[in-house]
Amino acid sequence: MGPVHYGMTLSEASRALGETLSVEPAEPSEGCDYIHLSAAPRGVSFMVLDTVIERVDVRSGDVATVSGAHIGSTEDEIKALYPDRIEVQPHPYDAPEGHYLVYVPRDAADSSFRIIFETDGKRVTTFRAGRRPAVEYIEGCA
Repeated sequence: MGPVHYGMTLSEASRALGETLSVEPAEPSEGCDYIHLSAAPRGVSFMVLDTVIERVDVRSGDVATVSGAHIGSTEDEIKALYPDRIEVQPHPYDAPEGHYLVYVPRDAADSSFRIIFETDGKRVTTFRAGRRPAVEYIEGCA
């Protein structure tokens, strides 16, 4: 997102943004925190593991992926935006109605990245993107 990239340390991201990043310690997971950038849109937070940015979470607002996926997109719209790249999985808490629509990149160089769209069975309710395994953590830093 902007000048912040997966794999950057907090120090590198601070320099790139020209701001001091605030960390909200999570309990009980040591070494895992969320940061909120002043320049980031509402509803966006970044997961930091051992001072390295690994994932971005979008929980509200109108942020969209480069392809145009956003909270409120239908499951069919996500599948159309990413043809043959979406794996449909049952939502761990909201199945059978809810799903995880998991974007899996084609390029081997991007094989450690995913976008996970959580749905209520019809529309995207939240989504996250980042590097594995952090992007796959169901409960964030919990």
